[in-house]
Amino acid sequence: MEIAGYLASIFIGIALGIIGGGGSILTVPVLVYLFSIDAVLATAYSLFVVGATSAVGSFSYFTKGLVNIRKAIVFGIPSIIAVYLTRAFIVPAIPNEIFSIGNFTLTKSILLMLLFAILMIFTSYSMIKKEKDVTDEPPQKQQFNYLLILIEGTLVGILTGLVGAGGGFLIIPALVLLSKLPMKEAVGTSLVIIAAKSLIGFLGESGETAIDWLFLLKVSAFAIIGVFMGMSLSKRTNAEKLKPAFGWFVLVMGVYIIVKETILK
Repeated sequence: MEIAGYLASIFIGIALGIIGGGGSILTVPVLVYLFSIDAVLATAYSLFVVGATSAVGSFSYFTKGLVNIRKAIVFGIPSIIAVYLTRAFIVPAIPNEIFSIGNFTLTKSILLMLLFAILMIFTSYSMIKKEKDVTDEPPQKQQFNYLLILIEGTLVGILTGLVGAGGGFLIIPALVLLSKLPMKEAVGTSLVIIAAKSLIGFLGESGETAIDWLFLLKVSAFAIIGVFMGMSLSKRTNAEKLKPAFGWFVLVMGVYIIVKETILK
């Protein structure tokens, strides 16, 4: 299973390198089901892995001028603050046993996995749905809806802090709809935001959390190798055709996690 976990880590990087936003959504399931790591710790580890891979993935967008620094700062600051505070205070405050019904006990780990599964289902929908063709539309004037951007940045930060996912499926539409960024620029800007808030959010872990740095760096290294492979493959493949197939896979995984954490417990 450990070998499968490292191979899956490469696949996570490949997906991120090819499709950008949403590519790292499988990090927590890989850590929990293939490496047998507790869900709470897995969400912390995922922040580091997602942050590192997103930072590497954003590099090519930087070189192409497809990162809007101004919008990354406006969206990123509330998101970074929210994810840091969530990891430092909200997650530790959740009781280990929340409630029991019959033979089923909703624990902190199960709750986080269920939240993550719901996030996966929403992410899969954003990948499966057919995007509007905007190739023939004139570019729109970029603008700021500061209030909505700040609110969504905060909500994405809280969500990221709880489940350890980047939230690219929320950030990209927000940048496109609220700031009128072109899709490619929104993806590049999203990766920068995800990298910053995930890595800084990881710093919000309480001192009581024991981090296996060797393991964490190995998983991150395999994922980063996958990112380079994905970026290379993206030059010869159509990301828009691959995204729905990956979306269906994520949907199946999300449903599987819900069934496994409830009915099969």
